[in-house]
Formats: sequence, C-alpha cells, structure tokens
Amino acid sequence: MSALAHAGTLGSLHRYPIKSMMGEELNSVQVTPRGLFGDRAYALADSDTHRVVSAKNPKKWPGLFNFRATYVMPPETLSEAGITPVRVTLPDGKFATTSSDDFASTMSATLGRAVTLMTAAPASAQLEEYWPDMDGLAHRDAVTDEALPAGTFFDLAVLHVLTTATLDTYRKLYPDGRFEPRRFRPNIIINTPGQSGFIENDWIGKTIAIGPEVKIQITCPCPRCVMTTLAQGDLPKDPGILKTAAKHNNVHIGAYASVMQPGLVRIGDAVSIV
Repeated sequence: MSALAHAGTLGSLHRYPIKSMMGEELNSVQVTPRGLFGDRAYALADSDTHRVVSAKNPKKWPGLFNFRATYVMPPETLSEAGITPVRVTLPDGKFATTSSDDFASTMSATLGRAVTLMTAAPASAQLEEYWPDMDGLAHRDAVTDEALPAGTFFDLAVLHVLTTATLDTYRKLYPDGRFEPRRFRPNIIINTPGQSGFIENDWIGKTIAIGPEVKIQITCPCPRCVMTTLAQGDLPKDPGILKTAAKHNNVHIGAYASVMQPGLVRIGDAVSIV
C-alpha cells in the first residue's frame, strides 16, 4: 500500500503582494517557510493610529478590494520580495508603483486617509477588525484590535488552503450566494472532484504533499470575517456568505497551514495526504 492517499490536484495559486488588496494568480511559485514567496510582503499603515490598513474594518477602509497589487517582476528572481516593486491598479484604472516617491501620497488621496507604505513587517503589528451583528461571531457590532503574528502581515498563518469540495458544499447550502474563490482570498485551492463536505476539517493535524517537493501541515480551520461579505468586482455585497458559514461550519471556510518542506509547486501537481 502506498504511504500517500491521493486527495486531489493543485487547482490554483494566489498571492497578495499588499495586504487587503486584490492580488495575482500564478501558474507556479516557490513555497517558503513564510508561505508563497512574496505573499503579503507589503502593507499600508494608518498614519494616525499606525495600525495595519485592513479590509477587516470596511467602515474605515471601504473599497480596498478595488485596488489590485501585482509585482512588476517575479520576486523569485531577487533575493528579497520586499525590494521588488509592486504595481497597484487604482479604482480609476491608473497605476501607482511602490518604488515611486509619491506612492504614499497617491494612496492617501485615493483612500481619503493618510497612509504610509510598510515594506517590512514590524515585530508587533495590529489591525482593526469590525464584527457585524450576526449570530455565531465572537463579537457583534464591535471593532476590536487584533495582533498579527510577529514579523508578518498575515492574520493567523502563512498559508490558507481551500478545497473545491468546501466551495461546492457551500453553494448547495446557499444557492443564492456566489461562493467564488476570490471572496475568501486563499493561497492554495485544491481540486477535489467527487468529494463533498468540509473536508479540510478532516485534515487538521495532517501533512499534505503537493507535487514532488512541498509538504505542508494543516494546523487549524480558517475562521472567516466580514471581508467575505464585501463587494469586489462583479461580486455583490452579501452577508449571507458569512451567515451560511456560521450556521453550518462554525464560521470556517478552508484551513490554515504551515510549511514543513519548501519547494516549487505548479498547477496540476498531485496533492496527497501523507
């Protein structure tokens, strides 16, 4: 008997160069101990509070999903993602580049609040999170301060993994909702044809092999927030997305993971449970 149990194939890869902006889809990428190379390498900071700018507080930062961040060149070609400029497509279709002297002023003017660019994560950082008035959430109609893992711009973990089984299950539970991957900002989507249910829950604590090199460990379910309900592109605002997750899966959509063995992954790679 093989030591590996086939779980599916690598369906898509997603990297977000600047926290809380739309990102880029990749055909292949290096997976490092810090997740996908170049993921969340930058963030904006509120000049008044010094907290990380986040779509988790949409009342203060509406429209962040109208900004798209992509690397000017693949950061893998350089030694440090942070020195690779990022081009931001603004809501009006114009561009701003992180290496430009006027980047912060352009972003401030567009957002309507003063911000600065953070090119490296501090030892400790916080963001503000708004909790809608909804059953199943830890807080209701409140804004809390949330700490980020030391030295990163991640919320809780360096990788977010999501399966097509979970997306399909949610679509059946809430047919009027559009459970499209971009709502949930995953890094890795695994195609799991023929499977149903929230299968990431069964993977907690297990090691997952992706392709011939990479191994990750699924550490915990991924709790979701108001960001999943926000409009982006042609996706409408929809509180029903989060209500459905709260009702059927403890507000979880996908799972978090850590990197056990780095390496290169490519779309179509086999995914197995070790």
